[in-house]
Amino acid sequence: MSATFLELPRDSNQALGIGRYAVDFLAGKLGPGPSRVVLERTRLFHTDAVLCGSSALALETNAPTLLRREALEYPDAPGATVLGGRQRVKAEKAVVANCSAVREWDSNGTNFGYNPALGHTAGEFGHNDYYPVVIGACQQTGLGGERALLAMVCLDEIRGRLAEVFSLKTYKIDHVVHGAIASAAVYGALMGASPEQIESAIGMVVAHYVPWRAIRAGKQLSDSKGASAAISAEAAVLSMKRALAGFIGPGNIFRNPESLFRQFVPTGGESPFDLVLSHSGDDFAVMGMHFKLGLYEHQSAGALQGLLNLIEAHADLLAPGRIARIKIKAYEPAFGIIGDPAKRDPQTRQSADHSMVYIVATMLRKAVEAGLPAGQGTDGLWKALMLMPEDYSRAAIAHPKTRELMARIEFEHGGTEYDARYPDGIPTSVAIIDSSGREVDSGLVMYPAGHARNVEADLAGILEAKFERMAALAVPDGHDSAALINRLGALGSLDADGLLGLYDFPIASRPGVD
Repeated sequence: MSATFLELPRDSNQALGIGRYAVDFLAGKLGPGPSRVVLERTRLFHTDAVLCGSSALALETNAPTLLRREALEYPDAPGATVLGGRQRVKAEKAVVANCSAVREWDSNGTNFGYNPALGHTAGEFGHNDYYPVVIGACQQTGLGGERALLAMVCLDEIRGRLAEVFSLKTYKIDHVVHGAIASAAVYGALMGASPEQIESAIGMVVAHYVPWRAIRAGKQLSDSKGASAAISAEAAVLSMKRALAGFIGPGNIFRNPESLFRQFVPTGGESPFDLVLSHSGDDFAVMGMHFKLGLYEHQSAGALQGLLNLIEAHADLLAPGRIARIKIKAYEPAFGIIGDPAKRDPQTRQSADHSMVYIVATMLRKAVEAGLPAGQGTDGLWKALMLMPEDYSRAAIAHPKTRELMARIEFEHGGTEYDARYPDGIPTSVAIIDSSGREVDSGLVMYPAGHARNVEADLAGILEAKFERMAALAVPDGHDSAALINRLGALGSLDADGLLGLYDFPIASRPGVD
């Protein structure tokens, strides 16, 4: 094993090992630490998350607004801050409010739990929802941005590597359990917990707070879907606080015969997996995580890229009445999640952004309405047609042109040819049949723009466009949205006071999306 990794074998106490890893990693005891490129990518994911969260608050989405209001009812002088202010509140309340806001649009980073180099290809989902845990702990302990950025890498590493070795969704458990385990570990390490105390907190999280994927099932999804990570992060912080106060939770939880891990994967006494955690260099889990270039379920990213490829190559398709039918093929689980027949008629934003036919039809309608000039490339098309919160308003969901295009879309499972290529990529193809009977096909799309293995798109330029639009929504009219982007971009250089005020900026009031 390379000296840049720490291995926690399945016959060891991995909960205690995660605790030691988090403490030693943040203390710089394991090696020189992550490279500059790792820190930069993490900074971008944090900026993305905060801008998504702030714009969700500005548009007064339900769960983030409610949870932020709740947090402000729990003042705590040594506590943490919520987005849009400097008032300090109980850390767990700031965490649940901020994580809920970050996740609300379902537009921040995504991972698919895929590491073929180690043979760790469990393929569990996950998202960069948990950075407020780090900010909250650093605000409580007077730490600055450099330590915060390092802790964010650590948190993503733990949850990302767990996603590579254990598929929670296979057993109908929500993926946020991995994020909660990582949150407990990193929050504890930042708060001065011992590895043994972190082990107790992880044990409490797994024994007491395991959410089922019931929150993601049903014809029309609820606030629970978007707030799942937030509620689990809140539980993680509470568990860690209790462990710090002396509460002893169940130990060695990954090898506990009654825990979810061994209940679903029977073993001879060991945990179901070996766990490998990076501590130095370039090969961190965050480097395999993907950016969303707007608001859409990431399983649809291949279809959106295929659509844009066809628009760029065949601009005549945008002429009125030209498109007769659209055929989309994709892999499981994309077909099952965003191809669910109930999602063919979404009535809420939470269901519309998990409906393949709605997502593709909306981007296509925008393209038809825009009358786009040819020759600007797919990077330009991503910027021009980026799906934003207004594309999921009640009016947008009911738009007659969108509904007309939705009726023309056929979505089918591509079979083993497609399934075998996931989660390496997002294998999808799009074919459009025009009014003359001509058919044009995107071919197989594996790595759409935003995917960690895409090397063709101008990711920095597309993210810049996304950040500008989200920031413009987040701050009141007349305020400098660029200043907010720059503030977040300076995370790594902030001192303790700067980090305390990181989320202290005005947030607009623009109700009307939900």
